[in-house]
Amino acid sequence: MTDFGKINGKVVVITGGARGIGLATATRLQQLGAKIAIGDVDETAVKQSGTDHDFDHYGRVDVTDQQSFSSFLDEVERALGPVDVLINNAGIMPTGKVVDEPDALTRRIIDINVYGVILGSKLALARMLPRRSGHIINIASLAGETHIPGLATYNATKHAVLGFTDTLREEYRDTGVSFSSVLPTLTNTELGSGVSAPKLMRPAEPEEIAEAIAKLLVTPKSKVRVTKVAGAISQVVGLLPESVGDAIGRALGAQQTFLGDVDSAARKAYEERVRSGTE
Repeated sequence: MTDFGKINGKVVVITGGARGIGLATATRLQQLGAKIAIGDVDETAVKQSGTDHDFDHYGRVDVTDQQSFSSFLDEVERALGPVDVLINNAGIMPTGKVVDEPDALTRRIIDINVYGVILGSKLALARMLPRRSGHIINIASLAGETHIPGLATYNATKHAVLGFTDTLREEYRDTGVSFSSVLPTLTNTELGSGVSAPKLMRPAEPEEIAEAIAKLLVTPKSKVRVTKVAGAISQVVGLLPESVGDAIGRALGAQQTFLGDVDSAARKAYEERVRSGTE
């Protein structure tokens, strides 16, 4: 049985916390007694979520801006005490063929999904290492272990997050700081709107990701995949010869999941927001 009592009183910072996986995680960890601070680039949304859920601290944070991120962590520590856990959750997932992706959008995906994770990890490490205590959790994706047409740049960023997090785990072994990657499958949040999961892989619910993160805080490990079925398929396909693995992906429908099968109308609001720079 998981001893969730270990979470009580921990100061947890979650980026991209105004909605989706970030909000579900904040809500679950609050239920378990953690002191919750959510940050999000969407100031209106983060204020709404912060007040609706009575989180201990909330505010705007741009994970691509060193001053913004550092100042937010300083504010949290002044208000709640030293940060025990940083969950680098902020990320965007525009879809489409890479040749049609504007350069500005490519840079934006990389800035948020990769640089934001690296920056947050560095800032948290600077606070955690002197105390020899802390946990950095980076939200990656099963896309970081495979290749999905229609998500080329996103795939690249999630591969980067996995490599970065694994390297930190070795670089700071025996320092008292833990590092974990969370690899969700397609999840029922706005980020996944208008997209249907490939065959045999049901979408995850954000609450499932939140529960997996809660368990990581009790028993840290390097990676957790959600759902178990999708994670197992991803791992098995990765061990197969390239031609066989690719054929399985096509048979499951992955070739068109983020291209021809996308419901553009259902996805329109999300795509417009992430492409405009308000996400």
